[in-house]
Amino acid sequence: MAANQEQRLADAASLILNARSATLATAKDGIPHAALVTPALDTNGQPLLLLSNLALHTKHLHANPTCALFFTGQPQDENPQTTPRLCLTCEAKQLEGRAQRDIFLKTHPYASLYVDFIDFNFWTLFILGANYVGGFANASSLKITALQHNILKMLNPETS
Repeated sequence: MAANQEQRLADAASLILNARSATLATAKDGIPHAALVTPALDTNGQPLLLLSNLALHTKHLHANPTCALFFTGQPQDENPQTTPRLCLTCEAKQLEGRAQRDIFLKTHPYASLYVDFIDFNFWTLFILGANYVGGFANASSLKITALQHNILKMLNPETS
């Protein structure tokens, strides 16, 4: 693998690991919708969301589980095109039970105020594709297995 691609994988994994918010894009009946969400990562390095059943994006996911999760970093200068960004295409699946509760609260402790509300459920987003833009004229599709490897390596540095 080229050094440039290795750096993009590391940068993309770092972007996911350091993000405390992202944009979730959903669609229902051909009508798109975007919403701010607060992802965590499960033990497999997949994005984990805590979503209310009252939210429009959750209703969309029930009808069509295909979605995108968009992460952004900090621009390198005043030009917003220098902002690193990552778009993950995903398949969402609502989880049964509360097994992911502690994992989610480790990333988002303030969510303890509503994590146990009856209308909130955990969802895993299974990554199907990844497009990373490291700044202006620096874009590439990433191999999912390589990205997952980098995420897990950063999540568990003692096992790598």
